[in-house]
Amino acid sequence: MKQYFLTRPLFDKEELERVAACLDSRWVTQGPHVEQFERLFGARHRVPYALATTSCTAALHLAAMALGLGPGDGVMVPALTWITSANCAEYVGAKVNFVDVELDTFNMNPVALEAAITSETRALVVVHLFGLAARMDEIMTIARRHNLMVIEDAACAVGTTYDSQPVGSIGDVGCFSFHPRKVITTGEGGMATTRDATLRRRIEALRNHGITGVQPQELNKPFAIGDYDLLGYNLRMSDIQGAIGIAQMGKLDALLAERKRLADRYTHSLAGMREDISVPSVPEKCGHTFQSYVTRICHGSRVQRNLIMEDLEKKGIQTRPGTQAVHRLGYYRDKYHLRPEMFPNACIGEDLTITLPIFPGMTDQDQDFVVQSIREALSLIK
Repeated sequence: MKQYFLTRPLFDKEELERVAACLDSRWVTQGPHVEQFERLFGARHRVPYALATTSCTAALHLAAMALGLGPGDGVMVPALTWITSANCAEYVGAKVNFVDVELDTFNMNPVALEAAITSETRALVVVHLFGLAARMDEIMTIARRHNLMVIEDAACAVGTTYDSQPVGSIGDVGCFSFHPRKVITTGEGGMATTRDATLRRRIEALRNHGITGVQPQELNKPFAIGDYDLLGYNLRMSDIQGAIGIAQMGKLDALLAERKRLADRYTHSLAGMREDISVPSVPEKCGHTFQSYVTRICHGSRVQRNLIMEDLEKKGIQTRPGTQAVHRLGYYRDKYHLRPEMFPNACIGEDLTITLPIFPGMTDQDQDFVVQSIREALSLIK
């Protein structure tokens, strides 16, 4: 039976050649390939500083540390997201405050955001979920009004723009993922972006054990030993991954164009089922790169949604829920005494969404089969 995967990486001889060159150099830890990858990524996202990391989780952690967040600080986080959007605040001892999302976009609701801000709030994590830019005009206006720092969780949003400006360049720090489900991948890996030179220096030091220079008595010596003024971590990307990243950046425009074409075709093909299934909404100014194509059933329950997904699986069609309602997960539910009804749209986002396959090389016939299978599966909940 043919398999229709959610997505899959696109590799060719260029990745192999660049990895071979890296191995031949015998320099496989963070080095020249990572530096070139960072330059390419920074130029594409129009930021002066891009710093490669082991993952987007690492980039979020580094952002929280570099911004000086800690105990007593409140951090606003959308209730529907991957768990590390919230974990980055917990890592540094800050307090997470959840905000409900808009039902049509699944991104942070600016009205709910402002209503939830307290005197303890110091920062917010705005997520560009599934590759769709959040409403950054409203969110940044709120952030400035309340003097809040902004971390952009752009894990899903490599190449996404808001009003023609790349996401990850709008807030204080942007954080990106190169997990295999993302548009481009280095296996694992992430990137932190910023326009602020001070934040750049702090992130650069914190990802490399906290190194801040060399011991003064050995300055300019070939055997100089580093000096460490910060408690840091080993969150560096390897040069092998950097080599893959360089090759993937060369494919980015083509991959984005293909995803956009496939997404538009899904939206057109599913239009006749609009009473039963909702397709992604893209507000004005908000770019969407469709890292995931996430639909929502308009009627029924989680159990009925799962019946649809199980029926699709029998036909070789891989699906997943959109993502998690983080306030319902054990750690956050128990620590903050949260109830599902506190963030109802986030619950709908977890319970009723279906992520459809969208991958490089997907054919029109592949899509037609998926759409027809959805039409047949919808009958199970009627």
